[in-house]
Amino acid sequence: MIAHDPKEWFHLPFHFNRSDTIRRLFPWIIGVCVYSAFIAWLELEYWKLSETSRLRNISLMHTLLGFVISFALVFRTNTAYERWWEGRKLWGALVNSSRNLAMKLAAILPENDPHRGYFRIMIPAYATALKNHLRSEDLRIELFDNIPEQAQIKLDLEKHVPNQVAALMYRQVQEMLNEKKISGEQLLFINAELQSFTDICGGCERIKNTPIPYSYSVFIKKFIIVYVATLPFGYVFNLGYFVIPMVAFIFFVLASLELIAEEIEEPFGADENDLPLSRIARSIQAHIHEII
Repeated sequence: MIAHDPKEWFHLPFHFNRSDTIRRLFPWIIGVCVYSAFIAWLELEYWKLSETSRLRNISLMHTLLGFVISFALVFRTNTAYERWWEGRKLWGALVNSSRNLAMKLAAILPENDPHRGYFRIMIPAYATALKNHLRSEDLRIELFDNIPEQAQIKLDLEKHVPNQVAALMYRQVQEMLNEKKISGEQLLFINAELQSFTDICGGCERIKNTPIPYSYSVFIKKFIIVYVATLPFGYVFNLGYFVIPMVAFIFFVLASLELIAEEIEEPFGADENDLPLSRIARSIQAHIHEII
C-alpha cells in the first residue's frame, strides 16, 4: 500500500508509480488516438461529410449514455471500495483480538510460565499464516523455531494452515485448563478472542472467494469500448482533429476507474493499492512481544 499525504495538491498529480493507470493504459491510449485520427480523416477528408450529416445525432446519444455509464462506474467503484474497506476492518479486528488475547493471558499467567512464550509466538503466527493463506504463499516456518521442544508444532501446508494454528492455540488452552493454570471462568474469559480469529479468517475468505460477477465486469468493459469507439463519429464536426485528444482523455478516465476498481476489489494481494498485510502482521508481532 502506498503511503501518501492526501492534502498534497501539487506533488501528487506529477507522481507516477508502478500501478499508475496512465502507464498501464498508455498503449491503449495510443491506439485510441490512432483510431480517432483515422475516423476524423475519413469523415473530414475522404468522405467529406457535411455538418448536417445524421452522424451528428450520435452526440445526442453520448449525452444520454454519459449518465448511464457514470452511474455504472460509480456503482462499480463503490462496490470495489466496500470490499477493500471490509477487508481492512477485518484485519483491524484481528489486531484488536490479538492484543486483547495477549493482555488477558499476560494477566492470567505468571511471569515465568512457559505458556506465555508459546502464545508470544503463536498469536503473531496466526496473522502471518492468514496473510500467506490469503495470498496463497508458503508459510514461513521460522516463525515457530523458538517454541519449546515439548510444544513443537507440525503443520500440513497442503491443508488450511490458519485453522491448524487456531486449533493448536485451542489445544494449548485446554492443556492449561487440565494443568489448573487457568479456571473454567478464565477459559470463557479468553474464548471470545480465540473464536474471533476463525471468524475473521472466514470473513476474509468470503471476500477473496466471491469476486464481482463476471457478466457485470464484462458488461462495463464492453460499454466503455463501444462508448469510446463511437465518440469520434459524433464530435468530429464540432471539434475537428481536436477530437483525438478529447477521445483519448475520456477513454483514460473511464478505463482508469475500471482498473482501479479491479485492483482494490481484491484487497489481499500484493499490489501497491492493496492492504498492507505484511506491515500489519509485523505490527501484531511487535505488540504481542511487548505485552507478553
